[in-house]
Amino acid sequence: MPVQTSETPSPAALEMIDRLVGIPTVSRDSNLGVIEVARDHLTKLGLKPELVYDQREKKANLFCTLADDAAAAKTRGLILSGHTDTVPVDGQDWSSDPFQASHSFASGAGRIHARGSADMKGFIAIALAWAQRFIAAQERLPIHLSLTYDEETTFIGVRGLVADLHDKGIRPAGCIIGEPTDMRAIVAHKGKRDWCCTLRGREAHSSLTPTGVNAIEYGAQLIGYIRALADRLAREEPKDLRFEVPYTTLQTGVIRGGIAVNVVPRDCEFTFEMRNVPGTSNDALSRQIIDHAERELLPNMRRVAADADIRFTSGMDVPAFGIAADAPLVDWAMQLAGTRHLGAGAVGFATEASVFMQAGIPTVVMGPGSIEQAHKPDEYISYAQVAACEAFFARLIEAQPPA
Repeated sequence: MPVQTSETPSPAALEMIDRLVGIPTVSRDSNLGVIEVARDHLTKLGLKPELVYDQREKKANLFCTLADDAAAAKTRGLILSGHTDTVPVDGQDWSSDPFQASHSFASGAGRIHARGSADMKGFIAIALAWAQRFIAAQERLPIHLSLTYDEETTFIGVRGLVADLHDKGIRPAGCIIGEPTDMRAIVAHKGKRDWCCTLRGREAHSSLTPTGVNAIEYGAQLIGYIRALADRLAREEPKDLRFEVPYTTLQTGVIRGGIAVNVVPRDCEFTFEMRNVPGTSNDALSRQIIDHAERELLPNMRRVAADADIRFTSGMDVPAFGIAADAPLVDWAMQLAGTRHLGAGAVGFATEASVFMQAGIPTVVMGPGSIEQAHKPDEYISYAQVAACEAFFARLIEAQPPA
């Protein structure tokens, strides 16, 4: 099939993008506005989308099989998946309202500016705009649409969705995560794990420093250990040259503690993260750090204050993702997207692909727009990328499933 060269998206896709980006769904808030638009759109097409809410019923996942007989498609077809939440716009200098689509045509190239236009309401909107055509092609390749919440924060939404699929016996042949990759197939990304470390020492007047336990200083020692571990990985870990930074990284991002310069600080808290290449275990790195704190630091703290403590709380925890670059799904997706000449790539940012892969669903990351535009002021998706995604979908409805 020839590669589409037109850079003109369909009015239906543009209209749906405008509609979705106009509904704020920052992760700290509800995503139900977008979920309900998708639900109503699919229901009007005669489908039966399923919504599963979080405990507060302020967020929900949506899963819908775009076929007349969803039961018959349980073990066939392809998931198109995207997260509905976005990062905030707080403190960013936007040229236009971030929650209203702004179309620009600098140098004749169309762009849609809005929060989430690239990451990743653009992909979701295009999929919704094509839903009726997916239904028409269901005998050849059933399509399942998956929309999740809280990808930008905890990945709790996709974990619940994948668990629901398992419980219902839904086993699609593959999944495409529509993150912004310029329609290039991404076959690997680093894992990410966040930790919050809380140290409790003992207060004292600074003139009596030895009678206190300085939580900040012990926290600094632990941060230094984390830094040394990161340096060792940079030197010694086998390099994965698919990544811009070809080794596992650790870094401390936030630290708090102390109330005054003349008070030995009782409390200190800091957060750090690790981003591991697929061949390195976050579990092993975490254990090293926790063991060092418990064996080397905590005994010294408790010699002065028996109730001193160091505690670790895990935050976001996303495993590394990897699928063979020559896997049938990967080659098939590149062929349909017309991006085989780019080859398969790897990225440093985390996606929901690893969760689907852990559930035994072959997955590739591929979607319109560029990650270079994500999370920034004046985020945008280009008309050319919207059209490229539509060209991919046009080939998809004519294609046989991957081998």
